[in-house]
Amino acid sequence: MQNIITKIFSSRFGLNFLLSLRDRQRINIALTKGGISLSNRIVNLKNPLSWEFSGFSQNGEDGIIDVLCDQIVKESNKYFIEIGAADGIDNNSAWPLITKKYNGLMIEADKKLVKSALRIVKSSSNSNNHGLQIIQQFVSIKNIDKIKKITQFSNPDFMSLDIDSMDYYVAEKIFETGFRPKIFVVEYNSVFGPDNPSTIQYNEDFIFGKDHPSFLYYGVGIAAWKHFFKKNNYKFITTDSNGVNAFFVDPEFFSEEFLSGINQNHFFENQLQKEKFRCDHSGQFKKIKHLPFFNVTS
Repeated sequence: MQNIITKIFSSRFGLNFLLSLRDRQRINIALTKGGISLSNRIVNLKNPLSWEFSGFSQNGEDGIIDVLCDQIVKESNKYFIEIGAADGIDNNSAWPLITKKYNGLMIEADKKLVKSALRIVKSSSNSNNHGLQIIQQFVSIKNIDKIKKITQFSNPDFMSLDIDSMDYYVAEKIFETGFRPKIFVVEYNSVFGPDNPSTIQYNEDFIFGKDHPSFLYYGVGIAAWKHFFKKNNYKFITTDSNGVNAFFVDPEFFSEEFLSGINQNHFFENQLQKEKFRCDHSGQFKKIKHLPFFNVTS
């Protein structure tokens, strides 16, 4: 009997069964964690820190996106686009996908992560979203038009961009191509501090970590993002308390009363980087200051 059981679980069927059990466990743990946080949360619409919780996300994004989506006053399509969607659940879109029946487009460059996402999310009974697309694509300024051709909406309720590289230039191309999400979530690099409106210099062959072993040379400063989104008539909302993401909205889809009452959190240090290097952004920036940057206001 033991030999039969061993053969079953060493077979492809057995391995897939075990993976499915693990996937379901991960989803259930995230749903439980998020549900507990959600039930204990007391939302103050003026205080974005009170919005935060994480079920699937890492830095409270689930809660911030949840509140912002609830504040959309017109033309909600319950659709998202996430560029940098990881394995389908370790991201910013899994919570609305699974708990609020959103549909959307998940894009990830890593083939192994895409394979995992297709197994975990696309085929999961927990999601049951037939409008979900998951594609493997290294996103660059050269292929945003291809993304527009396969997406259902160019004005999704929210878009999330996190590729640890040419984020600023990809965001420029996103708007040039005609996308205009109601909520736009972007990763910022706190190494630039609160006031340096810079990003790394454009390099189509950029590889994260290749230019500097510290892995601090990537992405966009919060001041650069604020300048960029203001230019596109978006309003800055907040950053998450772990110093990773910034949130912007198209004010056309939100009440002025809500937007004007928010006490914005303009900058937080990236807690992982601060812990790793034992210094704040100014000390971290000294390590990479010799590398090429682009001031977006020049």
